[in-house]
Amino acid sequence: MPKKKLLSPPPSRKPRSDAKRNRERILEVAKEVFTRDGAAASLDDIARRSGVGNATLYRHFSTRDALIEAVYRSEVEKLAAAEQRFATTLRPLEALRAWMLLFIDHVAAKTLIIPVMDTVAGGSMRLIEGSRSVIHAAFATSVKRAIASGELRADTDPNDFLRALVGVFHTTASPGWEQSARRLVNILIAGSRPTNT
Repeated sequence: MPKKKLLSPPPSRKPRSDAKRNRERILEVAKEVFTRDGAAASLDDIARRSGVGNATLYRHFSTRDALIEAVYRSEVEKLAAAEQRFATTLRPLEALRAWMLLFIDHVAAKTLIIPVMDTVAGGSMRLIEGSRSVIHAAFATSVKRAIASGELRADTDPNDFLRALVGVFHTTASPGWEQSARRLVNILIAGSRPTNT
């Protein structure tokens, strides 16, 4: 009796490269349109500007809420990826400084899209809280790397950096808050340097 030939399971399919490009383009355009038009932004306009049909947009993001959440998550993921990129190209202390300045830019951009995020179920705070662990991990990793290199004191607490910057961001409605936050980055770093440097 002939042996049955065992069929190997089909390989798991990766998203097609054009589908991935479409998704990334939609997110990029959606961020621009939501920032410009706020909660009144048209999904049809986002699809048109992305160079895709409405069906393609809805295949990736079934609802407006899903698109808004994806835009915010994508920005947080880019921020986390930048921390890793800086770590491979800059000295630890300069990587920390560069990432903190990028974090300020992230918050500045976020303040423009918060009215749109507030339209999502649970509001903007739910989305922000959901990203807290990613931001905290990036801060902690970057500060610990600078401590290990000897560029920051051993008793430096990554949470001090996070709390100080978060405190400044409660003043984003005040003129000049970004310049204050950037100065604070230098103050935090200078105050955490070993005394013999």
